[in-house]
Amino acid sequence: MTTAELVFSQGTLTLSRPGTGDPTLRAWDAADELLLEEALGAAAAFDEPRVLVVDDQFGALTLGLSRLSPTVVADSALLPAALASNVSLNPEFALPESVFSWIDPPAGPFDLVVLRIPRQADYLAWLLRWLNGVMADAGVLLAGGMIKHLPAKSVDVFAEAVQTEQVLPARKKARAIRCRKGAPSLANWSATWKGYGLTGRNGDVAVEAMPAVFARENLDIGTRLLLPHVAKAVSTIQSGGSVLDLACGNGVLGLATLAERGDLQLGFSDVSSQALLSARHNVERAFPDASTTFSHSDGIVTGTGAFDLILLNPPFHEGGVIGDHIAQRLFEQASQHLRPGGRLLLVGNRHLGYHRSLRRYFSLVEQLDASPKFVVFRAGNR
Repeated sequence: MTTAELVFSQGTLTLSRPGTGDPTLRAWDAADELLLEEALGAAAAFDEPRVLVVDDQFGALTLGLSRLSPTVVADSALLPAALASNVSLNPEFALPESVFSWIDPPAGPFDLVVLRIPRQADYLAWLLRWLNGVMADAGVLLAGGMIKHLPAKSVDVFAEAVQTEQVLPARKKARAIRCRKGAPSLANWSATWKGYGLTGRNGDVAVEAMPAVFARENLDIGTRLLLPHVAKAVSTIQSGGSVLDLACGNGVLGLATLAERGDLQLGFSDVSSQALLSARHNVERAFPDASTTFSHSDGIVTGTGAFDLILLNPPFHEGGVIGDHIAQRLFEQASQHLRPGGRLLLVGNRHLGYHRSLRRYFSLVEQLDASPKFVVFRAGNR
């Protein structure tokens, strides 16, 4: 386990980044450092402030502000495990009572909100409108991120939703902004759901997604290449068989499965709570009688059981980091959760070389299809 120390006015945090042993991937950045110092200063203006931390990455903000007993909400299911790991390295800092997600978000009012600015402009717009509903009238919002990862037109997104008081000087290529609540709310915002239609042999299925979800407005080209192979794969499964849409996003692969075979049991799993909410929303509208389960988790939860087929379009980025470390973890989990004769069916970016990664976990690896950018594989064990 590789660790890195974050030194700030309240002490020193020793932090590790779960899910990878790459020593170049640090568990905190200059935006965490900047937000911590600004938040501690802002909190001093309140008597016993109620503090909310939104989308902390690996625990730097939550643990650094632990003396203020912050409420914590995050889209990613990675945060609870990262906090548990990092608090063991920092016993003088306290864990929050729980970590909320968008499946069951916390209630306000909050005097101080500390927000990691997301990369997606729509998700930022959604967050700011949600925060307007939970911030105290005199509340302060401190939002920050690495400049190279801020969404396009982020200045306009803030201006449309909240009152900007101060754009703080950049520090170590990080930027923070201090705001007050605005009037716009989610109730009168029409962009919470965006989507497209999926055409199958039994008609069209509406596929919608919330703002934090990948490819929410259009079917991505990797999934487009995979879909015909999904139809073929599910046609051979016995009635009542089980299929998992792993890293499901809006649930399009699982929806395509249900469009072909309504007699199968479908599981949906994603690290993003907004993705899981989107998949559930789509399934309940299109296939209300389907046998389904939904898991907000980092991959496949141990003890979940075994599947006849696992469908996967693996993420290849985590925040601003691009690589195959997420896919490697999912491949290993999939190899442990297939029934005898079961298969993993996936699509991946050609340049990531998944044919080599898959052979670490599966004895059978077949290439089924390819395009200039993507490759479709089927993998299993003898």
